[in-house]
Amino acid sequence: MKIYKVGGAVRDALLDRPVSDTDWVVVGASPQAMQEAGYQPVGKDFPVFLHPQTHEEYALARTERKTAPGYHGFAFHASPEVTLEQDLARRDLSINAMALDPDSGAIVDPYGGQRDLQAKVLRHVSDAFAEDPVRILRLARFAARFHDFTVAPETLALMRQMVAAGEVDALVAERVWQEVARGLMEARPSRMLEVLREAGALARLAPAIDRLWGVPQPEAHHPEIDTGVHLLMVLDACARMGAPLPVRYACLCHDLGKGLTPADQWPRHIGHEGRGVPLVQQLSERWRVPSDCKELAELAAREHTHIHQSLGFGPEARLRLLERCDALRRPERFEQLLLACECDARGRLGLEDRDYPQHAARLADLRCLQALDQGAISAAALAQGLSGQAVGRAIQAARLQALMGGA
Repeated sequence: MKIYKVGGAVRDALLDRPVSDTDWVVVGASPQAMQEAGYQPVGKDFPVFLHPQTHEEYALARTERKTAPGYHGFAFHASPEVTLEQDLARRDLSINAMALDPDSGAIVDPYGGQRDLQAKVLRHVSDAFAEDPVRILRLARFAARFHDFTVAPETLALMRQMVAAGEVDALVAERVWQEVARGLMEARPSRMLEVLREAGALARLAPAIDRLWGVPQPEAHHPEIDTGVHLLMVLDACARMGAPLPVRYACLCHDLGKGLTPADQWPRHIGHEGRGVPLVQQLSERWRVPSDCKELAELAAREHTHIHQSLGFGPEARLRLLERCDALRRPERFEQLLLACECDARGRLGLEDRDYPQHAARLADLRCLQALDQGAISAAALAQGLSGQAVGRAIQAARLQALMGGA
């Protein structure tokens, strides 16, 4: 029995990046031998065991064979005869196909991972890459993390062949969302979309996003002009501002309605907010997006233009905006909406560091209304003999008066 550290832990150590998860592979062992050594079996599809002290996962060296389309169509074979090189050969990218011998400190690198790290290239290990469509998403996610890496031409060509063969269409929604969500949280999420577009995968996974490229916007507000380019810049603004996942997903979806604007109306996009909401709903359903991300994305699609314009609103319009956003009951979501709008405003060529006073102004409105003692207002209205809707109107009047005082 011989144990090696493998995969991302080896890659990140060579790059002097923090190592979050450590994977181990065991060569020359059987499931029985692992259990006799005190390891606890946990794997269903292939033999994986928990270390008796550290509880880290240790997998037996294995090979895999494609048996059906899609992500689940694999048969795995694990035995003491499977070599380390055979196990590494089934991995996706050369930079993930290295192993470290913890006894000697030697790097086992049969597929040129160190060379590709130095050259900053994302390259598939073998043609087995084409057997798992999730690897297209994983590579795009790695491009967002290692954003100064390029995709090897032969790897991009292979990804395009996979898309043409319909492999991407067999992906399950949960796995798509898992990879997209992780990619959105990387340092340069725009690179994920760029790679998916280059491979032709974005048009299959999210046609409403893909169709934004080539759609112009008014240069006065969008010096970058192209709506797709704007989307990339907004996502990178999210990363610069440390936005949480719901904000990043909302920004991904905020302008989908512009993809449906008739060409004879370009570069204006009147009503794109309303057109975008059903598209957000469809995409969220398709990917089975969590409710917090889905709800914020719908809200941002509908209201982001109003937030941008709100410095010119009077107290009545500002109150209506807060009410439409359900800001008093969902203050955290409203604050996330404001951050998404700020990222949208800063995702524009030459305007990346612009001030966005709307964020502070609308947050001040929320704080103003939160400071009202609604219980006391209701009690006073009841003491005057009011009831039902009249009490509600009294509360509305108090809120409006508060915003007028803070205008």
